[in-house]
Amino acid sequence: MSRIGKKPIQIPDKVQVKIEDRLLTAKGPKGELSFRLPEGIDYSLENNTLTFSRQNDLKHIRALHGLTRAEVYNRIVGVTEGFTRTLLIEGVGYKVEMRGKNLLLSMGYSHPILFIPPDNVTIEAPNPTTIKISSIDKNTLGLVAAKIRSIRPPEPYKGKGIRYEDEYIRRKAGKASAK
Repeated sequence: MSRIGKKPIQIPDKVQVKIEDRLLTAKGPKGELSFRLPEGIDYSLENNTLTFSRQNDLKHIRALHGLTRAEVYNRIVGVTEGFTRTLLIEGVGYKVEMRGKNLLLSMGYSHPILFIPPDNVTIEAPNPTTIKISSIDKNTLGLVAAKIRSIRPPEPYKGKGIRYEDEYIRRKAGKASAK
């Protein structure tokens, strides 16, 4: 059995979960998200507790068991609390600024880059070297953070570039001088 798939999900009082035709819809104070439950995964909603089980032990059904539980849990947490990611910018002359809802990045290229976020993602730049991204959808949040990071990924010699707040950059030794 999947250890994650077996864990029950406690639904908070301020969240309404509705399942119709294998489409789970979670509605909370921050918004509404939905998820299509895959075939082969059964669900049980009793007393504000949601549990998942699988119909058989085929390999692809076992893989979907924990995934389904994690996706539904992320939707429930998203509509109650939301998710945030913080990106840090290191490097001389590298900076960001907000242009309305869009993000303008000066990352050492010949031109500044204007990043336009999706509708359900909010971006803020509290200072020129920090980007805070927040959303109720964890998948979209991760994709947006990865896209922004890919504009100038951190390099291993000086650590210049855009990195996640909790990311550790393994540094390499520079070129040894010849004597």
